[in-house]
Amino acid sequence: MSNPDNSPLASAHHEEEDTPAVSSPKVGFLPIETNWFDRLFISVVIWVALSLFWFRFVEPLGLSIWISNAIALALAVLIITKG
Repeated sequence: MSNPDNSPLASAHHEEEDTPAVSSPKVGFLPIETNWFDRLFISVVIWVALSLFWFRFVEPLGLSIWISNAIALALAVLIITKG
């Protein structure tokens, strides 16, 4: 035990130096750190809010809800891939 290179802690320390560093998280335009499920959840919340807004204010003007769904889908793809 007098040799510090033979101790178990010393060998564990050398193994840690050999492992690669963990890569930094993906940086997107969202101001929070997210994974793919968080971005999916944000997209669903935006879809629901946009649909409710569309039903209340835009659909009485004659525009179909399918336009709102297409906008929400485009936003979801953007948020999930780039967010």
